[in-house]
Amino acid sequence: MSLEEAHRRVLTVSELTWRIKERLEAEFTGLWVEGEISNLRSPTSGHIYFTLKDETAQLKAVLFRSRLRHLRFEPTDGLKVFAFGTLDVYAARGEYQLVVELLEPQGIGALQLAFEQLKARLDEEGLFDPSRKRPLPLLPQRIGLVTSPTGAAIRDILNILTRRFANLHILIAAVRVQGDEAPREIVEAIQSLNRVPDLDVIIVARGGGSLEDLWAFNDEAVARAIFASEVPVISAVGHETDSTIADFVADLRAPTPSAAAELVVREKETLVRNVVQLRSRLRSAMGQRLDLLQERLVWLQSRRVLTDPGRPLRDLARRLDDLAWRLPLALRRQGERAGGRFQNARDNLLLLSPLATITNRAKILEQWRDRLERAGRQDVLSRTARFRGAVGQLESLSPLAVLSRGYSICRVGERVVRSAREAAPGDMVNVLLHRGELECRVESSREGKPGGEV
Repeated sequence: MSLEEAHRRVLTVSELTWRIKERLEAEFTGLWVEGEISNLRSPTSGHIYFTLKDETAQLKAVLFRSRLRHLRFEPTDGLKVFAFGTLDVYAARGEYQLVVELLEPQGIGALQLAFEQLKARLDEEGLFDPSRKRPLPLLPQRIGLVTSPTGAAIRDILNILTRRFANLHILIAAVRVQGDEAPREIVEAIQSLNRVPDLDVIIVARGGGSLEDLWAFNDEAVARAIFASEVPVISAVGHETDSTIADFVADLRAPTPSAAAELVVREKETLVRNVVQLRSRLRSAMGQRLDLLQERLVWLQSRRVLTDPGRPLRDLARRLDDLAWRLPLALRRQGERAGGRFQNARDNLLLLSPLATITNRAKILEQWRDRLERAGRQDVLSRTARFRGAVGQLESLSPLAVLSRGYSICRVGERVVRSAREAAPGDMVNVLLHRGELECRVESSREGKPGGEV
């Protein structure tokens, strides 16, 4: 081994990593880091892993389950936070990360952010829907009260309820209204009061305080217990300017515990005064109604239908006699009209009968046949006469009639000879006579005028 190799110190990856881990964890402890959450992961182990980043760099971080359960709000991607913790090196991967002990949102307190997140989630589920809120009973007899037994809220509520209605039944469910155990006790109190028979309304009350003091009434379990209550719930938490999740879920929100007591029962003197007024109005209305009925009774007593009850019957008897006399006449006229309609229908039916139609058409056919025969005979006679006249005219104009008077027709072949020049000596000519014909030979021919003149 050379001298240079003897003085060279070679470290393994594990040795180097552990040196870096010791140096970083010793120097970077208890520090605050500002950044934006991204790449948030929540595996089944219950821990959450995320990255804190700014414009130019990023840092891996982890928030273990033991610390997460104390966190009021829900970390989400894009949320800007202040993280307090210690830098740690994860040797298995050679990565460094911030082990977060505390986490606070920037620009808004953790409790306020938790309040807004829970409010938005429950509103989306429909827990604040106005259509599901129930009206309070007009005159409740049994009232449940969920509050601290030592606070000023219970004294104010009891004083007002006793002054207005001393005979009310009030069931007090004593709970803590502040601290980590307060939400569980409030939920159990609401559930216990729901098991009380004939309970009319529940008041959940607490005096004023800071957001931390009123935080038990922003708990999700309390909100769901109020939503599940079968008895109407009044939320009277804090002062008029305070606002809690319980106020949004409850059927009615009272600005103060004293106001809740005033809302749940009406003032006894006011109710008695209203009853007296209603009784006076009822008595006056009944008196007016009786007077009206009395006047109607007197008017009915003066009517003839009551003074002479037999008169309508006599009128009806006379009308019955009149109708009995008119009925036979009406029936006879009705029968005559029906008989006339029947005869008309019968005649129409006979006219439309196939037999009548055939007979009528046969008569018409016979008439047309006679007319046709007469017309035929007349036409034959007329045509015969015209034919005979034509025959006479034809015979008078026929060449045969001329031949019968001593004339003849000379032909050369089929051609009629009209001039001596048309036949040369030696030609054979046919001479047609009135009776028969002659075959002649032309010996000579001579031109001349008609009739034999030369």
